[in-house]
Amino acid sequence: MQNIINIGIVAHVDAGKTSITENILYKADAIRTKGSVDSGSTVTDSLDIERKRGISVKAASTSFKWNNITINLIDTPGHADFTAEVERCLTVLDAAILVISAVEGVQSHTYALWDALQNMNIPTIIVVNKIDRQGADFINVLEELKSELKINTFAIQSPENEGQNNADIISLWKNSDLMCDASGIKNLAIENLAETNEEVLEMYLDGNLPDNNTMLKMMKDSFVNGTINPVFITVAKNDIGTTELLNGITNFINPKQYNTDNDFAAFVYKVEHSPKLGRLAHIKVFSGSVKPRETIFNSTLKTENKVAQIKKTFTQKYEDITILKAGDVGILSGLTDVVAGNILGNSNLIPKQTVIQQPVLSVQVKPLSDEHFNALADALQLLNIEDPALNFIRYNDEKELHITLMGSVQMEILESIIDERFNIKCEFSEPTVIYKETPVKQAEGFAEYTMPKPCWAVIKFKIEPGEPCSGIIYKSEVSVDKIARKYQNEIEETIPKALQQGIKGWEVTDIKITLTDGENHEIHSRPGDFILATPMAIMDGLKNSNTQLLEPVFNFEIKAPEEMLGSIASDLTNMRADFANPEFNNEKFILKGSVPVATSMDYSIKLNSATSGKGKIKLSFGGYRKCSDEQGVIRPYKGVNPLDRSQWILHNRGAFKADERKY
Repeated sequence: MQNIINIGIVAHVDAGKTSITENILYKADAIRTKGSVDSGSTVTDSLDIERKRGISVKAASTSFKWNNITINLIDTPGHADFTAEVERCLTVLDAAILVISAVEGVQSHTYALWDALQNMNIPTIIVVNKIDRQGADFINVLEELKSELKINTFAIQSPENEGQNNADIISLWKNSDLMCDASGIKNLAIENLAETNEEVLEMYLDGNLPDNNTMLKMMKDSFVNGTINPVFITVAKNDIGTTELLNGITNFINPKQYNTDNDFAAFVYKVEHSPKLGRLAHIKVFSGSVKPRETIFNSTLKTENKVAQIKKTFTQKYEDITILKAGDVGILSGLTDVVAGNILGNSNLIPKQTVIQQPVLSVQVKPLSDEHFNALADALQLLNIEDPALNFIRYNDEKELHITLMGSVQMEILESIIDERFNIKCEFSEPTVIYKETPVKQAEGFAEYTMPKPCWAVIKFKIEPGEPCSGIIYKSEVSVDKIARKYQNEIEETIPKALQQGIKGWEVTDIKITLTDGENHEIHSRPGDFILATPMAIMDGLKNSNTQLLEPVFNFEIKAPEEMLGSIASDLTNMRADFANPEFNNEKFILKGSVPVATSMDYSIKLNSATSGKGKIKLSFGGYRKCSDEQGVIRPYKGVNPLDRSQWILHNRGAFKADERKY
C-alpha cells in the first residue's frame, strides 16, 4: 500500500500560491534555501518569464515526505489565461489547496476554480493568505465563501493583529473554552459543522459539545464526505502557518488507494522538452504500473512507444526509479509522439477531464524576419505539443501561422517564451474572437470524383441544422454494396476535418449529416478517393444551405451596490447581453445572464473601476449563440477551397505543395 497524496495548489493570480508552495518545500526539507517571487528565485517558477513577471505559467511538481506520507505537490498557474494547464492538473489530483487573499476575498477566477474542483469531487482545503495586509478581513472572507461559493467552512485558526505587519494566527482547537473566541469564528465553525452533521447538531442544541479532538474527527468525516471544508490561515511572506497547513494535509486527507495489479492506465498532465532526454511526459498512474523498457499503448494517438527512463522530481532534480505504481506521479522519457492530455493504456480507467474555460481568441503569429518563418512554425508546433489548447495551424498557401488563446496576458507570455527559448522575434496580430457556423436549412451536398482516372468516388449527403450544442451528428443510409465499408470509414473519419472551415471561414458545428447515396467502383476506386471527395460534398451542401454565424458567450453573474444598477444594466444592454430581472439583498443587486465575448472581454476591469471594487462579476464560458453577419466576422477560406473543384483535385493529387490542413 502506497502512502501518497497528490495535491495541487490553485488560486486566483496574486493570492500568494507560489510563496506558500516555497514555504512548504522549505519546511519539509525539500529545499535548503527559500526563494521568493519578488526576487524570482522560487523553485516552481523555473521559466525566465515566470521569474520576471512573478506569475506561474506552467505547472510544476515536486515530491517530499511529511509525517511519513509522500506528498506530490503540483503548483498550478494562477492567471485565468492558463487554465488549460490547470484543467490537466486537476485530473491527477487526490486533493487541492485553494488559496484566497484575505484582502480581495473571492475573485473572478476563484469561482471557476471552485466549480471545477466541485465537478471533479476533489477534497479541498482552503487557505486564507495575506492577513497581514491592510484591509484584510478573515470573517468577511468566510462570509463570502458561504454566500458566493456556498461553502460550509470550518476555521482551524483565527487571525491575531489582522491587517498589521505583526499579524499572527491563533489555534482554535487547542483550548476548548469558547470564551477565548471573542470574534465568534470558532462558534461559526461549529454551527457550520452542525449543518452537515446530525450528531453534532444534536450535541449543539443540547449544549453538550465534545472535546476538540472529537470535534476535529467529526469535521474530518464531513470533509471526506464533501460537506465541509477546513480553512487555514497563512502569512506566506513571513512563513506563518506553514507547519499547521502541512499537518492539516496529512491529518485530514487520507491517501487514496489504487489498484496496482489492474491494467496500466495513466494520464499525461504535462509535456516538456529536455535537451538531453527529449520529450518528457509527466504522468499520473491510475491503475497498474510501468517500468523502463516497457512498451505502452497511447490510446489517444493509437500508437505504441517504449519507455526509456522513469524519473521523479525532487526539487528540480530528476531521480531515476525502477517502477512507477498506481497512485503516483512521475516522468517518462522515450515517448516520441506523446502530447499533453494524452491517455496511456486503458482509457476507461481515467477520470473525465473538466473544462474551466475555452480559448475564445484566434491570432496570427508572424516572425519579424521572413527567414524565420519555418523556425517559428517549428517552435509553435513544439509549444502545441506542450499545450494542445493552442490549436496551432500552419497555412502554407497563405504563409500564415495561427493559434488560439485565452487572453492578452497569454499572448505576451508566449511572445517572451518564443524569444527566450527559441531565439525568434515575433509579433501577434490583433486577436479575433473565434466564431463558428451552422447550417441554416436542410440541403443536399454532392460530389462526383471520377476523373482523371484512376479514381472513383461518388457521394451524396443530406445536410441539416442540428440542435444547439449537439456538435456533429453523422449517420449512413447507404449499404456496403454501394459504398464498401472501408470507403465509408474514410468518409466518416474525414467529416470532422472537412468541417474545420465552412463557407464563412469558421468551424461548422451543430450539424446533422446523412450519407444518402453514392458509389465506389470495383476497378477504379482507390484508397483516399473518398477522403478527397468528402470535403467537396460537404462544402457543396453548406453552400446550398447557407450558414448562420455563432458567437461565443459568457454566462455572467454580477453583484454590486443597488445605486449602480442603472449604469450596469445600460452597459449590459450596449454589450448585447441577455439578462433576467435583478434580485435584491442587503442593499446589493444580483444580475444573471449571458453576454457576447466580443463585447465584454474587458468588462470585469471596467466594473471594478466603476464600483470602486464593490462590484463583482462571475464569468463562465456559456457556449455559442446565433448572431448576424454584421455582428460577427466572416473570413476567407484558408488554403485550397474544396468548392474550387479543379484546384482541390490537383492540390490533393500532389500538383500543389500540401499544407497542414490537407485531408
